[in-house]
Amino acid sequence: MTTIALAIHGGCGVLPLDSMSAEDWAEARQDLARALAAGWAELTEGGSAVAAVEAAVVVMEDSPHFNAGHGAALNEDGFHELDASIMDGATLEAGAVSAARGIRNPVRAARALMDDGRAVFLTGGAADDFAAGAGLEVMPQDYFTTQKRVEALAAMKAHAAAGTEATENEKHGTVGAVALDGAGHLAAATSTGGYTNKPAGRVGDSPVIGAGTYARDGVCAVSGTGKGEFFIRHVVGHEIAARIAYLKEDVRTAAEHVVHVDLSASSQTTGIVGAGLVALDASGQVSAPFNTAGMFRGWVTPEGRAFVATHEDIHEVQL
Repeated sequence: MTTIALAIHGGCGVLPLDSMSAEDWAEARQDLARALAAGWAELTEGGSAVAAVEAAVVVMEDSPHFNAGHGAALNEDGFHELDASIMDGATLEAGAVSAARGIRNPVRAARALMDDGRAVFLTGGAADDFAAGAGLEVMPQDYFTTQKRVEALAAMKAHAAAGTEATENEKHGTVGAVALDGAGHLAAATSTGGYTNKPAGRVGDSPVIGAGTYARDGVCAVSGTGKGEFFIRHVVGHEIAARIAYLKEDVRTAAEHVVHVDLSASSQTTGIVGAGLVALDASGQVSAPFNTAGMFRGWVTPEGRAFVATHEDIHEVQL
């Protein structure tokens, strides 16, 4: 049995520390810990990396604190359109859904599509229909809506009208997980509501294999969060894997280069490209770089010690 490892993120759209109460931050960290516990339980019981990342992401999709599932962002028309994907590093099989409007847990639909094997990617109504046919829970739109997202949409429309800049938290957010199981297999999964006030039908990087999600045994697993258009243009997940495989960089060097160099170069003409990710290599080493005020994140050491963080301070938690 090889080392098992798990890392998660809940998005880099994190407000400054003084913008929420200590109780609110504690509650968000508690949900990160719950996500770690769900994924870690799969791994310690001999489950697959795919099962672990799915389990961790489901917890965050069900939490109102993250922009995925319940609590997802609203598009410009006031609707939720949900994106998610999952990838098995052992086989390179993957499943993805985008612009879904009713799937309670989009990552479950992505997993079901991967297991079905007839397609990698379904979008819009076809994704919702597939999920329903697979026996997954489909919810009305108001299930996904929270007051926080209603206020964020109003704020984004006001910013657009005034020509001012929104905060990272008002703009976007994503959840994701990467895992290494006892058989040495890697997996990654990502889920999001996209960015607030996005055009109807817009699809970001989260469901795009090689961009927001990527896993390849012997190399790495990656899940990203941030300005999705740039993750797609830079094919971020695959780029990190390529740097590890071909330049022989370690996972930290490769991940930090993409976030702090490649994406920062884009910002010279487009403004700051808010970005973050979690990456995990074949030996269980974790990297979690970000260039925003903070990033919801967490990981478990091989010894089973679990940590979560939102800003600089790192908190040990019990699973």
